[in-house]
Amino acid sequence: MNQKVVVRVLLVVLGLLLTAGLVIQYLPGSGGLNLFGGGAKGTPALKVNGQTVTAEELDRVRQSNPTLSLTRDGVLGEDFRTVIVDQQVRQVLLSQASKDIDVPRSEIADQVKQIRESNNLTKTKDWVDRLQQLGYTDASFRAQLRERAAIEKKAEQIQARAAKPTDAEAQLYYQLNPQAFEAEARIAGREIVVKDQKKAEELLAQARGGADFAKLASENSLENKGRGGALGSVKDGKVTPVTAIALPTEVSAAAFKLTEGGLTDVVKSGDRYYVVKVEQYLPAGVKPFAEVKADALKAVEAQKKNAEVEKWLDDLESKAKVEVVDKAWAYNNPTVATVNGEKIPYAEVLSAMLGNPSFGSLVQQGGAQAEGFVNGFFKPQVLDSLVQQYAAPGIVKKLGLALSGSRQELLAGLQAYGGRDAKVTDADVQAYYTAQKASFQTPGSANVSEASFKDRAAALAFRESFVKSGGDFTAAASKAGGTVSERGSVTAGQADPTTGQPKLDAAVQKAVFDSGRLATAGEGSVTDVVEQGGRFVVAFVTDLVKAETKSLADVRGQISEQLLTQKRTEEGQKFVQAQLKGVKVVNNLQTVIKAQEKRAAAEKAKQPAAPKSPTDTGSQGETKTPANSK
Repeated sequence: MNQKVVVRVLLVVLGLLLTAGLVIQYLPGSGGLNLFGGGAKGTPALKVNGQTVTAEELDRVRQSNPTLSLTRDGVLGEDFRTVIVDQQVRQVLLSQASKDIDVPRSEIADQVKQIRESNNLTKTKDWVDRLQQLGYTDASFRAQLRERAAIEKKAEQIQARAAKPTDAEAQLYYQLNPQAFEAEARIAGREIVVKDQKKAEELLAQARGGADFAKLASENSLENKGRGGALGSVKDGKVTPVTAIALPTEVSAAAFKLTEGGLTDVVKSGDRYYVVKVEQYLPAGVKPFAEVKADALKAVEAQKKNAEVEKWLDDLESKAKVEVVDKAWAYNNPTVATVNGEKIPYAEVLSAMLGNPSFGSLVQQGGAQAEGFVNGFFKPQVLDSLVQQYAAPGIVKKLGLALSGSRQELLAGLQAYGGRDAKVTDADVQAYYTAQKASFQTPGSANVSEASFKDRAAALAFRESFVKSGGDFTAAASKAGGTVSERGSVTAGQADPTTGQPKLDAAVQKAVFDSGRLATAGEGSVTDVVEQGGRFVVAFVTDLVKAETKSLADVRGQISEQLLTQKRTEEGQKFVQAQLKGVKVVNNLQTVIKAQEKRAAAEKAKQPAAPKSPTDTGSQGETKTPANSK
């Protein structure tokens, strides 16, 4: 196991054992960076409130994130250095703030034991060797675990300061987050399950004729017969409603279409045949507030705790004194914007940017183009979001809203508040369905074999003979002089993953899926004779599933939900933008970027030019030889 794998394994295990929760959540862009800080011996690089931070610790942060290791030069190199320093400074501040927390030795011993067992490092030599690979001794590793545990316990103390949630706050949270309190669609009903299709059809006919369904189920069903086929438990003679998961996928799809109640057709699933009687359909909807009040209060309580942790971290950073000891780790963290006088540090923009999954891919491409895109797109976009977050507490206070949480949570609350009255009309749903109808289509599929002949007459003769006699398609086609190609399972329009070409020729595909002229032959069916590249093809088709377009009735709920989410988001964003007009924002991003680009250009100019090859030629065409060559 190499070192990177070891690091990953240990950090994953630690992540499971050490539930830091909000502390890590509010280390922007941390992503698990540098879980262990402070205390290592090495080359002094910084001082944070008088505590030395070494270059080795900072390098450990760099190595823990592949993106940070991509470059050390230019604009991005400076950005990464700023992020690295900022992350380590935060770690040290957290450690310093948690010095008063006592962590029992037994607690750390238990954690070490779990880590060793989970990583198969129970032998002392294996454990010591592995720690050495990571730059630790057993004692220093335990010290880091103790430090991390102290931070977690300190965070719990900070969270305990949070005020208790009020009913008004819970009520507003409930109103603005209906998706958190939704109940799935349910049905109350009964089922008959048998292994014989003919028997299932006979029982369905009896049920449709008015026979007692519960009695039929009790006498015939393989499942739930003791309760008359009831899908849920029976209380006071009534069947408890169940969600779709109570039935096999194919069966629930049929049953949940019966919104007015009724009987399904016979539905096959596995080796069994189902008939379901829906007695009552209960659509999806938001649960009553009284039913979920406790959950809403709990959600608001968590937000209040988040806000306390965020304030604590803000206070630690505002009072921090950071000194650069090693110029190689000099960094730039200017104020990139102010919102009503509150400063947004440049490092916060960079850390948030680093958390974007697309960012690493862009940086890997490298060059001036990547830097230009980062400065022209990523940074402005991230800063816009941060400006809204920093403005959110003031807007909430001005409007007198019963919202709680971190800046990010308050912004989400404002957006939900602004979009709370969004509506979706039947016309909206119809227009969307018409425009996106193709997305609701399920293409046809089948198993296909092709027999190819040199002339049409031979192909026609084979087709006519096979329709009459059936049998083995491959053997019959070969005997008739055809060349057989097994296409296997084919979905209409599907391309061969190896060649990228369609699995079926266009004419053959049309004959299989669109002609409506398939003739029954043996255990499948055959197409008409189709000309393909100068030859004549007859396709043999089995397991044919015809293309299907879901009706508007089938997807109305799905479309309505999607459009409503979209409208709420749009209206919420408009609302926040309108509120921002009353917020004083000073955006210094372009000034910061220009200064950074100027520094990068000056640094590049200082670098010595690469030596020319002896074969380089001058303006007159003569060969120039380096002065020190002999």
